[in-house]
Amino acid sequence: MITAVELGLIYAIMALGVYLTFRILDFPDLTVDGSFTTGAAVASISIVNGVNPYIATILAFFVGSLAGVVTGLLHTKGKIDGLLAGILTMIALYSINLRIMGKANTPLLGETTVMSFLRENKLLGTWTSVALMFLGCMVVVALIVWFLRTDVGLAMRATGDNEEMIRSFGVSTDNQKILGLAISNGFVGLSGALIAQYQGFADIGMGIGVILIGLASVIVGQAIFGQKAIWIACIAVVFGSVIYRLVIQLALNAGLEVNDMKLISAVLVVVALILPQWKGFSKFGNRIRINGKAVAPKEDAVKTNA
Repeated sequence: MITAVELGLIYAIMALGVYLTFRILDFPDLTVDGSFTTGAAVASISIVNGVNPYIATILAFFVGSLAGVVTGLLHTKGKIDGLLAGILTMIALYSINLRIMGKANTPLLGETTVMSFLRENKLLGTWTSVALMFLGCMVVVALIVWFLRTDVGLAMRATGDNEEMIRSFGVSTDNQKILGLAISNGFVGLSGALIAQYQGFADIGMGIGVILIGLASVIVGQAIFGQKAIWIACIAVVFGSVIYRLVIQLALNAGLEVNDMKLISAVLVVVALILPQWKGFSKFGNRIRINGKAVAPKEDAVKTNA
C-alpha cells in the first residue's frame, strides 16, 4: 500500500502538469503520452552515459518543455486544432523517444539515480520516503501557485477563462498557450524521469494512457476537495493522484489483472464525473471544502487587483 502512495506522489507531478492545461488553459493536450516517455528516456540515457542523475532529471524537464512548445507552435502558428496538434506531437515523440534510447527499453540497474539514496538506506517503501516525496510535491505546488499569482500567471488564467477578453487588453494569448504547454509538459517529463528511476528502467510504452491517469487525478481530487482557490485545487490534484493509485491497488488486490488498469481508470473517471451530481456526495464535498470557501475571496481580490 505504501508503494501505491509513493507512485501516486510521483505521478502527482505529472497530474499537476495536466491540471495546468486541462483546468487553467482549457486546452486538450495529448502530448502528455509522449512527453512522459521523453522525460524518462532523456533521464535514463543521460544517467547510463555518466551524467549526474539530478542534472539528468532537470534535463528531462527542459526536453519535456520543448515537446510542449512544439504543440503550442503547431496550434498557435500553424492554426492546427489543439487536440490534433497534441496527437501529432505525441505520435512524433514515439519515434524520437526510440531514437533517444536506441532501443525500446533502457535499464538503470546498477546505475546511480536520484532514488539511490533512499534505496541504499532501505527507505523506499517506508513512511520516510512518503514524507520526502510529499515534501517534493508541495515544493512543486508552491512553485505553480506562486507562478499563477504573478502577472504572467494571471494572464494565463484569463486566457483559459476568456481568450477574447484578455486579447482585447493587448495580451498575446498565443504566447500564453505556448508557455503553459511548455511548463505543463516540463512537469510531465520530470515525472517520467522520476518514475523511470523509481522502477529502474525506461520503456517506450510507459507513457501510453498517462493522460487518462492525469485527468483521473485532477477530476477525482477536485471532485472531493474542490477548486475554489488555486492552492486548494493543486493540493487536491496531489491527493487525487494518491487516491487513484490506492484504488488501482485495491482493484488489483481484489483479483483484477494489470491489463484491466485502463478499464479501471476509465471507470474511475466516469464515477468522479457522476458522483458530484449526487446530493449525498455534494454534502460530503461541501464539508471538506468549507475551508476553501473562506479563502476564495482572497483569490478574487488578487484577480481584481491584477
